[in-house]
This record gives sequence, C-alpha cells and structure tokens, in this order.
Amino acid sequence: MSNQITQAENFAALHKKGDPVILYNIWDAGSAGAVRDAGAKAIATGSAPVAMAQGFGDGQNLPLEAALDNVGRIVTAVDLPVSLDFEGAYSKDVLGIASNVQRALETGVVGFNFEDQIVGTNDLYDIETQAARVAAMREGSDAAGVPAFINARTDIFLKAKPETHNDVMLDDAIARAQAYTDAGASGFFAPGLKDEAMIARLCESTELPVNIIALPGTPDTATLASLGVARISYGPVPYRLMLGWLQEQAKQALQGADPSHHDSNFK
Repeated sequence: MSNQITQAENFAALHKKGDPVILYNIWDAGSAGAVRDAGAKAIATGSAPVAMAQGFGDGQNLPLEAALDNVGRIVTAVDLPVSLDFEGAYSKDVLGIASNVQRALETGVVGFNFEDQIVGTNDLYDIETQAARVAAMREGSDAAGVPAFINARTDIFLKAKPETHNDVMLDDAIARAQAYTDAGASGFFAPGLKDEAMIARLCESTELPVNIIALPGTPDTATLASLGVARISYGPVPYRLMLGWLQEQAKQALQGADPSHHDSNFK
C-alpha cells in the first residue's frame, strides 16, 4: 500500500500546467512494457483499445472482472504509476461507484478517467448528478486509503463536431470543471477540444490540470504546453495505428510478399 500511495503522489506531481505529462495509452501488459521502455513516466489505459483488444466494443462492454484482471497484470508488469480508464465506473449509483473504485484500487492503479457521458447513450449526466458521482469516486478512494488521481472527463466537445464548438459549450465545460473540483476531482479532461483559444481559456478558468487528447487536428505538444495544458493523452490512436500496421503486414504475407521483418532484434 505504501508503494501505491507513493506512486499516486508521483503521478499527481507529473501534472504541471505548461509542462504536460505525456500518456501514450496502452491496452495490455505487453504494450505497457513497450511504452515504459520508450521512456514513459506513467502508464494509462484507454477503454476503447482495452475492450477492442479483447474482442469487445467500447462502452463498458468488457466485463468489469476482465477489465480489473487486465489492469492488474499491467500494474504487475511495469514499475510505474498506472491510470485506469474506468469509463462510468460500471455503475449508475454512487454506492456502486465507490465500491468499484475500491475494487479497482486493489489492483494497484493510482488514477482513473471518469466520464460524464451516460454510458450507452449520447447524453451527459447533469452537472449536479455527475458532481455527486465524482464525490463518490473520491469517497471510494479515501476509504481505500489511496489518494487516487481522478481525471474528471466531460464529453461536451467529443460528441460535437469541432466546427460547432462554441462559447456556450465552453462555459458549460468550465462550470463542470468547477463542480468537479468541488467534488474532489484531481484533473479535468476535455477530449475533442482542439481550438487553441478555447483550450487556453479552459486552462485559465480552472485550478485543475487540464488533459487534452492528441487526436488528428489537435495542436502539437509544444503548442498545448504553451496554452497551459498539463496532460496529453492519445486514447485509441496508438492501438489503431498498430492495428493498421498489423493488417498491412498480414496482407503482404498472405499475398506472398515479404513483410517488413528485417530487424536485428528478431532471431
């Protein structure tokens, strides 16, 4: 437990506005080891790649037990802080959220992504309801004795096309950031937000470290840092890139061509 607490404190300390921690999202123990060996300071799962790698769709379709078994193997494989993309914590009620957080912390993880979208729908929980859900996550973490990093996510921007993002949406996001702060969140995640001015305003408007996902069309790392971002993640992008490479290599092999396997690391 003491090592887990230290890892949690180290993970929180990596979140610095203007000097963002880079989380290149992984899906299993093997991919976690590869990212660790590349120089990562922390490891983060992505719910979509974790589910897809095991034959499920995203959106809590992967059974909770399987998700926890998977992240437990990841924690064992890498001596780094590990954050779990916990979607909606596999529960609609606050007691279930607190209980599931405690179960997840037993695997050794030190952080969570926790979204405000009602899983299985395109709707969001209202601010008051989601704030209570965030508070339940914090209560579960406190009960487990681990200062878990709760990265409170809003899907306001992700479910709308970037060209439709506007100040009304941004005001809603800022209000949610404040409510989630008051409820015990450690960070604020706004996936899908790409506009530089809006990102800067969001970072200025909350004390929480802001997480932006590096989807195509998002400003580069240096620009995001200059805007005040404290965390940059990659979501399903690494898995999709790897899957595309795998399909291309398989296609070449199945068509009788030599795939690109000339590497001194292979015997």
